[in-house]
Amino acid sequence: MFGMFGANRFAEGPARRAALAAGVALALPTAAFAQDDSAAMIEAALSAALPQLRDGATVSDLEGNVLREGDNGYTCFPPPSEIAGAMCMDGEWLRWMDAWMNGTPFTANSVGIAYMLAGDSPQGGASNIDPAAQEPTADNDWVVEGPHLMVIVPNAEDLASLPKTPQVAGPYVMWADTPYAHVMVPVDARGPQREVPE
Repeated sequence: MFGMFGANRFAEGPARRAALAAGVALALPTAAFAQDDSAAMIEAALSAALPQLRDGATVSDLEGNVLREGDNGYTCFPPPSEIAGAMCMDGEWLRWMDAWMNGTPFTANSVGIAYMLAGDSPQGGASNIDPAAQEPTADNDWVVEGPHLMVIVPNAEDLASLPKTPQVAGPYVMWADTPYAHVMVPVDARGPQREVPE
């Protein structure tokens, strides 16, 4: 999960040109890339996507500059920090991301799919129950997910039959009972989990 964007995750920032094209203004903080290292940023961003999506995906850097135009409706971003993973998402997920980062309500207009096939950073992850959590605690069900995809649906009630914990073998709902509820679909094994403070 993109989870850890740092303390300023909900702060306003520069709009993403690619997201603006979809009617969304994302505000991701800056990652540890050199300003002129576009090739590395493109490679990192595309690590999130299915191989068959990579050639047609738009790639945006973290300052809102489109590094490569695409035509398949997906926009990929390099890791926004050393503790968050690369993301590749469709237009509906760009809307979701804007709402989540700004703490505003969200309802999907259609099914949306996002990919994080490089998985979470070992230093990252997310609470499975609290969309605003920044660190693991004894009671926030923190998970560092391996390669996965994520699905949002217009009617959150359709997710009711799925497990709400990552401690299952297969898909589960993250952030159930919030406007940001979505299905996490692991596609490979998880790596080591972060230690929970006592």
